[in-house]
Amino acid sequence: MKISIERGTLLKAVSQAQSVVERRNTIPILANVLIEAEGDQVQFRATDLDIEVVDKAPAQVEKAGATTVAATTLHEIVRKLPDGALVTLTADSAAGRLTVEAGRSNFSLATLPKEDFPVMASSEYQSNFTAPAALLRRLFDKSKFAISTEETRYYLNGVYMHVADGSDGGKVLRCVATDGHRLARIDADLPDGAAGMPGVIVPRKTVGELRKLLDDDEMDIAVSVSETKVRFATPDITLTSKVIDGTFPDYTRVIPQGNTRQLEVDAAEFAQAVDRVATVSSERSRAVKLQLDADKLVLSVNAPDSGAAEEELAVAYGDERLEIGFNAKYLLEIASQVDRENAVFLFNSAGDPTLMREGNDQSAVYVVMPMRV
Repeated sequence: MKISIERGTLLKAVSQAQSVVERRNTIPILANVLIEAEGDQVQFRATDLDIEVVDKAPAQVEKAGATTVAATTLHEIVRKLPDGALVTLTADSAAGRLTVEAGRSNFSLATLPKEDFPVMASSEYQSNFTAPAALLRRLFDKSKFAISTEETRYYLNGVYMHVADGSDGGKVLRCVATDGHRLARIDADLPDGAAGMPGVIVPRKTVGELRKLLDDDEMDIAVSVSETKVRFATPDITLTSKVIDGTFPDYTRVIPQGNTRQLEVDAAEFAQAVDRVATVSSERSRAVKLQLDADKLVLSVNAPDSGAAEEELAVAYGDERLEIGFNAKYLLEIASQVDRENAVFLFNSAGDPTLMREGNDQSAVYVVMPMRV
């Protein structure tokens, strides 16, 4: 195999591939990227056995062929090469080496045979549809902060993507994530062809990798879903992932319906005030107290070890006085999801879950559990 490829193009393809590779693994071939050159393009494939990414790039292919090489080493080399350099990759299967040449730089890397590289079995997808990148980006960006990191509750270690009934009665594409302390439920218009899609839990790592495909607002993403796998594809990159084998809990029972005490506050001001008063909170609890009176919100922290802080905000609140405590980190994460100017909080009592939405928008709903302060 011998190919020549522009450094920027190669870096983009290799960086997507190497990010899938697990740093610590017991199977040497999984640390490698499979490079396959044919026609006028080269394909880079990487996998950790749960996720597989295939990235295609244009190249001058002098000699077609395939080999595998350490993904992180190749990425580091290409990253350090000068901008605009033409990189030549030459594989010598007999010697088990891949030569990387650019200008006066020359590297020789050990390879492993392409036959050893595991390729994810193809799957019959029950549902195939196309969705704009911006729609998917909003669904996953606004929900991923609530993904659980507790390995014991593995079925919460991802975003539950499914078809649901929207607030106006029509069907929507919905993403939900929760860790038991907070919950995010985000709706978007249902793309054509998605109605029969099985509900799947997209793993945390896949959500992170998918984010790299979604930066271009003009791009349409081809989505394929089966009971066991999900695939997202652009013309250049295909990301295939196993889904979490488990049942997502009935999240609708957690979303409070009867919260009537309404607080409306400027989202940015609120987030900054929470951040400021939380500076003195003890790392372990990070508790912030909200004291609500007529059109006034007082945020306070009282940490015996480190000190106390208090800040007052002018807000829209017309209900009876309420004192309620929250984990500052959770409040900040939820407030930072608000794209509109105002955040609307709906409370019931100091011990009940609190609902938050963006202005009067019903398509993004967040729930956060209070804590004792």
